[in-house]
Amino acid sequence: MTNRAKIMGILNVTPDSFSDGGSYVEVNKAVNRAREMLDEGADIIDVGGESTRPGSDAVDLGEELKRVIPVIREISSFAVVSIDTKKREVAAAAIENGAKIINDISASLAEVAREAGAVWVAMHMQGDPKTMQQNPHYADVVEEVREYLAEKLEWARSIGVKETWIDPGLGFGKTKEQNMELLRATSRIVELGVPVLIGASRKGFLTEFMAPEVRVSPPAARDRVSESIQAATLAVKGGATIVRVHDVMATKAALDSYSEEPDVQA
Repeated sequence: MTNRAKIMGILNVTPDSFSDGGSYVEVNKAVNRAREMLDEGADIIDVGGESTRPGSDAVDLGEELKRVIPVIREISSFAVVSIDTKKREVAAAAIENGAKIINDISASLAEVAREAGAVWVAMHMQGDPKTMQQNPHYADVVEEVREYLAEKLEWARSIGVKETWIDPGLGFGKTKEQNMELLRATSRIVELGVPVLIGASRKGFLTEFMAPEVRVSPPAARDRVSESIQAATLAVKGGATIVRVHDVMATKAALDSYSEEPDVQA
């Protein structure tokens, strides 16, 4: 039996996230969802209070804190919690209230992670959520993303960050074709020698897994479960050690099946 990749369950406490916006804005509903994901097999709960879907507007500091801190304070007593933010103040407050991981789409919060003794996840993004899908361009997407993450990893090491994970940022300033190229090249990112997180769940580029006739009128985000599982499995086959997902139970079943190896009798 090989070790299964860790599952990071997504908990968006936002009104406008692309897949589940508005579902968990109330603290009790968010806490219940966290417990549910743990029961389904999640290893980490990733709490986000600002949508980063393409075209989204930034949320002010006070509003983001109001959304995430009460939830983190509750669930950190029974779960390993990650804070999904690009704001220094939100990351610091989340750690003070029990979070252990800073999931940083801006790849700018290494110093906060160092000061808090937290795990830092550095993600690649071209542009920002408001504009990132307006004609993203790369000469070689895999090599450029790999080089960017290598530089962030070196920075983290140079300032003494406790532990760094890296994320190629599928869906963040990439075309569908570039996302697929990156996903298929997960092993190239893994070569950097630290844990690699892949977040493909329910994203628009997953239509690339669908038949051409389905792509004409693709299913809504919450109905892209099969394609999300395909992406997670492909990532793990490439060496990813954490997958960030909405559909925890289905993903765990698929990854458990993939990780099972027949016993060899002497």
